[in-house]
Amino acid sequence: MTPGAGFFAEIVGGADPALVTEAADRAAVLLVRGARQSEDSAVAGRLLRLAEDEGIETIAEVWSGAPADSIAGCLWRLFLLRSWVHAEPVAVAREYDAGRARAQVARVVAGVADPPGPEQLKAMVDEVLAGIATSDFADVLLRAAAFARVVATGRAHLPHVEEAAVRRMLVMAEQLEAAGHLELASRLQ
Repeated sequence: MTPGAGFFAEIVGGADPALVTEAADRAAVLLVRGARQSEDSAVAGRLLRLAEDEGIETIAEVWSGAPADSIAGCLWRLFLLRSWVHAEPVAVAREYDAGRARAQVARVVAGVADPPGPEQLKAMVDEVLAGIATSDFADVLLRAAAFARVVATGRAHLPHVEEAAVRRMLVMAEQLEAAGHLELASRLQ
């Protein structure tokens, strides 16, 4: 026996997951496209503090399921990289340093100061994310991809780093690079 329509009308629950996803996707597009169109010079700074001050974790959680070739998926990966660099700057610096001699082109594109210490990496990742509001989004994605590629290369040459960790970072680099090329072709949505 199936319940009638009245049964479902009485159920009080959370938000419709499809509506939450749609709202998160719209927020991502507005964040990227709206930030670039803003004449407010403080937008870049607010964008960087969004994760800490504005409770972006909730929306980022929804972005985590977004495809890598979407703006929401790109923002998830960018905020994930930034969070990781700020949480583990010494480990990131070690992995980046191990990869920079072996991934010369990516190292140059990433634009990290030489030598790449923890503070230099935090400054670089913040500069990249500030680029969401101040520069071309394709550049942001390609710089982040280059950074991830250097880290993946470093991980591959360090002892005691699991192959899965290398693969995850390499996949992120490839996803960000592919999204950067989609953005260059005006096809990233």
